[in-house]
Amino acid sequence: MAPTLEQRAQGALIGAYVGDALALGPHWYYDLDALRRDYGDWIDGYTDPRPDRYHAGLRAGQSGQAGFILDLLTGSLDACGGYDEPDFCRRLDEDLFPLLDGTPLNGPGGYTSQSIREAWRLRVGQGLPWGQVAGLADTTEAAERILALAVRYARRPADLARHCATNAALTQYDTTVLAMTVAYGCVLGSLVRGEPLDAATSDRLMTLVRDGSLPFHSVTSTGENTPPPGPESPRTAGQFPSPDALLTVSGVVRAAQDPDIRVEPAWKASLVYGMPCAVYHQFPAAYYLAGRFQDDFESAVLHAVNGGGQNQARAMLTGALCGAIGGIQAIPARFIEPLEYGALRLESTGRLARQAATAA
Repeated sequence: MAPTLEQRAQGALIGAYVGDALALGPHWYYDLDALRRDYGDWIDGYTDPRPDRYHAGLRAGQSGQAGFILDLLTGSLDACGGYDEPDFCRRLDEDLFPLLDGTPLNGPGGYTSQSIREAWRLRVGQGLPWGQVAGLADTTEAAERILALAVRYARRPADLARHCATNAALTQYDTTVLAMTVAYGCVLGSLVRGEPLDAATSDRLMTLVRDGSLPFHSVTSTGENTPPPGPESPRTAGQFPSPDALLTVSGVVRAAQDPDIRVEPAWKASLVYGMPCAVYHQFPAAYYLAGRFQDDFESAVLHAVNGGGQNQARAMLTGALCGAIGGIQAIPARFIEPLEYGALRLESTGRLARQAATAA
């Protein structure tokens, strides 16, 4: 039977946690020969980080900092019954920032991303208010948390885009990064609603743009209301340069399903789309793996992990997409049972999934 919206919502969240934890040990190997020497020809489960690598001291099944921050946002959504930005920012101030010192190899998960370090420096070091602490990092850091908002507001695309945009803008303000981040949230939300991941995904999202349900502006529309220029412009969904970020997904999925375009083995998608951390490498690779392995959560996330580079973000984003497609039942128990806080996360994501399914 097809999964229910509630099952898809919980699958997306647990899929993200699983992807994050699977890549903890073999994270950031840009030398694939070194990755194979340390972890063998195929990584098929949770692994301990080596003592001379990122996340040293953590153990198999634990989360990186992205999982920690996702806990903060899902906890806020659960407690507040929806997105309450002051509550989420309070949790960052009280539960995350006191654990940081502004250096990379520090903090929950053993590593702190560039955008979180920049926000910490401006918020804690200079005392600036939220809304003035975002930086120019071009990573998927914000996407790794706004996926919870995409799940919660899947049935309300306009609210989804609005909340994802404002939350992402807490730590990142480049409008292209924001557009690609919110577009990922829109794609994930469509999967939670039960729409397929296919060549028409972008068309369905663009239909929502044209009828005003998604606040991207269409550069080819008559009488378009183009965003005002200048760095002082607000970083909201309606200010994005164009809706092109919504068009990426279907082109990539077509490539994944085209018999004349083969990437073998599939983990080499990391070489095709790029191994680094930037959004323009990570989102296409996640779309490719999810589009290729729609009915096989395990293959999708393991190919994401085995591709090296920034495999933690790649696996987390892929895990959310495939978890939304197949539902929580598509995620093997062998990934859920050893996951740190697995039972607690099943409970919390179950409550958030019910919110998503029943909210008006």
